[in-house]
Amino acid sequence: MTTSTSSFSSQPAAPLPTLKRRERDAIIQSLGSGVVPRVGLQHIQVGRRQEVSAILKDVQAVQQGASSFRFIIGSFGSGKTFFLHLAKMVALEQRLVVLHADLGPDRRLCGSGGTARSLYQELVRNCATKAKPEGGALASVIERWIADANLGEAPSADAVRAKLRPLQELVAGYDFATVLAHYIAASASGDETRMANALRWLRGEYTTKTEAKQDLGVRSIVDDVSVYDHLKLLGAFVRLAGFAGLMVVFDEAINLYKLTHPEARNRNYETILRMFNDCLQGGSSGMFILMGGTPEFLRDQRRGLYSYGALRSRLPDNAFARDQQRDLAGPIVELPNLALEDLVVLLQNLRRVHAFDRPVTVVLPDEGIQAFMDHCARTLGDAFFRTPRDSVVSFIQLLNLLEQNPGMDWKEPLGKAVTAAAEATKTSVAREQDPGAGGDDDLVGFKL
Repeated sequence: MTTSTSSFSSQPAAPLPTLKRRERDAIIQSLGSGVVPRVGLQHIQVGRRQEVSAILKDVQAVQQGASSFRFIIGSFGSGKTFFLHLAKMVALEQRLVVLHADLGPDRRLCGSGGTARSLYQELVRNCATKAKPEGGALASVIERWIADANLGEAPSADAVRAKLRPLQELVAGYDFATVLAHYIAASASGDETRMANALRWLRGEYTTKTEAKQDLGVRSIVDDVSVYDHLKLLGAFVRLAGFAGLMVVFDEAINLYKLTHPEARNRNYETILRMFNDCLQGGSSGMFILMGGTPEFLRDQRRGLYSYGALRSRLPDNAFARDQQRDLAGPIVELPNLALEDLVVLLQNLRRVHAFDRPVTVVLPDEGIQAFMDHCARTLGDAFFRTPRDSVVSFIQLLNLLEQNPGMDWKEPLGKAVTAAAEATKTSVAREQDPGAGGDDDLVGFKL
């Protein structure tokens, strides 16, 4: 697969938002390592308009009190994590609070030995608002609720519970109100130890109920069984604090697929089913859950979600969708390959970000971008379109090399890469044409 040089033209790109040096460095360092940057996504985002529109509709429904659950499905390197971060930016702009965590061997939706509680801790640690998009926003959410509740300087515990009465219908809602009362009282008296204990409980860091009772007088804690209940509690609380809702993002769901014990895997799938039903049947309000995974995680009938009958029946493909006619109203959002035009714009955006305050053509002209795309199409083939991560990493490496060697002609590193690829192809073809070249062939002397 190759791209024609004559088909390439430098399109005048829309003006970038103001780019800060900190954002530029974060983007280059993250993408050069193959990971998604936490800031500055608006400077490089291309394509995915239909998918973003679908997420925006869900966010607007959540603002009205509805709940939603979406599976974001894409191959490794297809931009799945990037899209989840993009959805997070959309949610923050629409006044949602966002919790984000990667699933892993020690962070599961359901488990024992603290694995589910560890996931909750990571989610709350990454709590983000528009004012604090990089995380650590739980305390500011609480302070905003306190300011809006008009409780006075030293409110009683009963006054705090009265303001939080809607939460007491939920699991651990009464204890949640008690802990907030401790936080407010400790803040008024300057008792930092008790404030820290209250935040520790809210972050799910207590390991025993005895310790929580001694410090705060409550009988419950966040444990492996009650993680989703406490997420619902946070979802209800952020709405009381004046936010539009709560988005919870789970990435790397492939780690649930990789669980070796079927029973452990099915318990996690059962938790997904519970959350899915809860969001779509009105069991929760103002909550939006996103889960990112690979096609194997979704469709493998031996280990994936399709191996769990109740989930498979709820996640069918639209039998009427064909080719470019996609159904984005269902719970599954599959990320298609980026179009050639999108890849061109992506590389142009990366070049502009890398150049920062220099003319974009100083390091790499438009012909260099086309030559790079031709190189990727030859070496990566269809993966060039399916998994842009590898191409982006290589492009950042090329720009870094040219930046650090001002006198180098951009054709030199690309020429070496193309020559190496051609030699590898020539060797592969020679082996196919001469099966005996790689060693003895027992059939060479065979005669009929």
